[in-house]
Amino acid sequence: MQDRSINLDVISPESPEPERFDDPKAAVDRLCTLYAQSTRFLCDSFQTAMKQGHPGVRFRAFYPEVRITTTSFAKVDSRLSFGHVAHPGTHAATITRPDLFRHYLEQQLSLLMGNHGVPVEVGVSDTPMPVHFAVANDATISVPQEGAAEFILRDVFDVPDLATTNDDIVNGVAKPAPDGTEPLAPFTAQRVDYSLARLSHYTATDPHHFQNHVLFTNYQFYVAEFEAYARAQLDDPDSGYTSFVSIGNAEIFEADAPLPAVDKMPQMPTYHLKRKGGAGITLVNIGVGPSNAKTATDHIAVLRPHAWLMVGHCAGLRNSQSLGDFVLAHAYLREDRVLDDDLPVWVPIPALAEIQIALERAVATETQLDGYDLKRIMRTGTVASVDNRNWELRDQHGPVQRLSQSRAIALDMESATIAANGFRFRVPYGTLLCVSDKPLHGELKLPGMASDFYKTQVARHLMIGIHAMEHLREMPLERIHSRKLRSFEETAFL
Repeated sequence: MQDRSINLDVISPESPEPERFDDPKAAVDRLCTLYAQSTRFLCDSFQTAMKQGHPGVRFRAFYPEVRITTTSFAKVDSRLSFGHVAHPGTHAATITRPDLFRHYLEQQLSLLMGNHGVPVEVGVSDTPMPVHFAVANDATISVPQEGAAEFILRDVFDVPDLATTNDDIVNGVAKPAPDGTEPLAPFTAQRVDYSLARLSHYTATDPHHFQNHVLFTNYQFYVAEFEAYARAQLDDPDSGYTSFVSIGNAEIFEADAPLPAVDKMPQMPTYHLKRKGGAGITLVNIGVGPSNAKTATDHIAVLRPHAWLMVGHCAGLRNSQSLGDFVLAHAYLREDRVLDDDLPVWVPIPALAEIQIALERAVATETQLDGYDLKRIMRTGTVASVDNRNWELRDQHGPVQRLSQSRAIALDMESATIAANGFRFRVPYGTLLCVSDKPLHGELKLPGMASDFYKTQVARHLMIGIHAMEHLREMPLERIHSRKLRSFEETAFL
């Protein structure tokens, strides 16, 4: 089929000259204005084309961008892992949804200006904005499937492009632009827009509800406990929490407010206990398996959370463990395989001291045990994550030997994936698991066997995760975002 778009005139909104700013708030205001102009242009053009048919022209709008040019090797505060470019030159980032990311952008730009003493430049980039992403925030507009419209969509509008929708920057394989410009942020605007759309699909909640502290679990049991905790917090005027969001963006502000019944559960049910400034807690039930764990973290990463923790169930591998014991991961045996192409298995996934301390303190607080006594119910060691739920049904000689050689004390299907993607995306991570079965010692997870355990330990386990997050919330951002997560030449934006 001939591509009619090749010979079409291209109509775009007026592209103003770039402006320089030394005030981060003013810079973000300008980003918001440019973004709104592009999205409005595409939305209006799309609606007109859907009513009147092929317009005989091509409509194209562009993402806004922010860039900074430095000429000095001046040394900045080496304690900071972000907020400065690695070397002199020009660094740029395309920006989407500046309204959603306003606080983040103002924070990053403020650090950048302060550390380098130069203004930033805000203008229109040369990256086209896909029409799908432009109309995403207008509930009255939807893009039809290919072939449903009277014209070929890509003949008239730009559609998502894998050349700019990838993880090249965070994977460390991105190359400078032809003019030598290097990345300023870990994700391109198209990559962010892609994940924002997928988050709404997988979690059935909008991205603006997500909080900066994310708990992942692999069991629905935790959801009821999280809702009960949320309602208790809403009943306490001094808690600081403002609302609770459930499936379908149902939001309540009072402890006894009802939540509507859910007709169809999403793949990864997600709940948000909100606090001013995004300082609350989000709980994501990722279900079982490394694929779900990777999918969830791939998309939540673009929101730049301050920490994410895995609080799920695991198989205890040592005879000295009991059902209900806790496991604090300080290393991971990665046999989940889903990240091998992005992060080779020879890359170590270090334990982060700030996260480890927060989790251990939370266990001590919740159990009222301390010091040597804490070892009765919690072990620190290697957690193995596999991609085969029924691994114990195969010949165990090979797997058990590897588990023993790695000093593994627990096994699940998600923790190593979440930690490895945290490392890859520079999001602080940690794992606290609860032993729900011991397959190597004949204590299998069968109906009825763990009922008492579930009743007594689920609430305690969830509360430990919540306490850890509340402790991390009080820490300065620069302490949480460890330099251990940064490579040789990093983007200035966190």
